[in-house]
Amino acid sequence: MNDTSASMTSKYNKLIMAKSGAERLRMGCSMFDTAKKIVRSAILNQNPKITAGRMKAELFLRFYGGEFSAAAQEKILKGLRYAK
Repeated sequence: MNDTSASMTSKYNKLIMAKSGAERLRMGCSMFDTAKKIVRSAILNQNPKITAGRMKAELFLRFYGGEFSAAAQEKILKGLRYAK
């Protein structure tokens, strides 16, 4: 769904592109950090006693799970279980 007019989209794009690459990168990183905090909070709400390793696995699955085959996911999840 897109309810933003073409002229407003153009203005917004010009504002964003007027920023330096470093500023745009900081904005993207900040948005990702915020999304991660929201997802982490939702996971903790569902499972308050979750272990750090399981949290890493859940974050991986929620953010990247759809990008990998089941076999690749299992390999990655095995690696996360042993990550510190």
